[in-house]
Amino acid sequence: MHIKEVCLVGFKSYATRTEVPGFYPYFNAITGLNGSGKSNILDSICFVLGITNLQQVRASNLQELVYKQGQSGITKATVSVVFDISDPTRSPLGYEDCPEITVTRQIVVGGRNKYIINGHLAQASRVKNLFHSVQLNVNNPHFLIMQGRITKVLNMKPPEILSMLEEAAGTRIYETKKEAALKTLEKKQSKVDEIDKLLDQEILPALEKLKKERMQYMQWSNGNAKLDRMKRYCIAYEYVQAEKIRDNAVQALKN
Repeated sequence: MHIKEVCLVGFKSYATRTEVPGFYPYFNAITGLNGSGKSNILDSICFVLGITNLQQVRASNLQELVYKQGQSGITKATVSVVFDISDPTRSPLGYEDCPEITVTRQIVVGGRNKYIINGHLAQASRVKNLFHSVQLNVNNPHFLIMQGRITKVLNMKPPEILSMLEEAAGTRIYETKKEAALKTLEKKQSKVDEIDKLLDQEILPALEKLKKERMQYMQWSNGNAKLDRMKRYCIAYEYVQAEKIRDNAVQALKN
């Protein structure tokens, strides 16, 4: 994914529609005389990418991004950036089948601010997620290296440069998430170990004891049932014997 073209209308020094085509996929340099608007082209790209620190684009509020702050009859600033996304492996999520995507941001003097993706209105959060899905985060402190920071970057040590590149590429956030996930996993594992210990020392012995008590109860219950049956047999036998004795006694009296 790379920029193909930038179109500015009413943005900073660009009062009328100005198209800047012919961007190269890998490296570009904007040259020109002082005051010709070179920096404003970079500012316009950052504007579309959703920059929140307006000091980076030399403004204190959004209205200052409108040509002459709306005092010359131009009351809105519009910037469109056309991205080449013909490589589906580097396309934003949901746009894999599109050869290009146009993201537009417009502000109106008075505070209105809107985003448009391929001609359709979009929430700022959707645009933010679109760029984040391809590791573009203009609000990352290392995304832009302005003139005053070049010497500082050149003097960085290798670990500092690596850290800066990780943040600029958007991989640092995954490292942070990975560390958080590992800590959570460690806590979960500690809980699992605690449960295993509880199982071994308390629950399993208690279950074994209950099994033995159940077995003893079943033996007692079976023995008690057998005793009840034997008692009934004895009562029945005694009853039959008593009936026989009674019948014999009655017969003897008749004789």
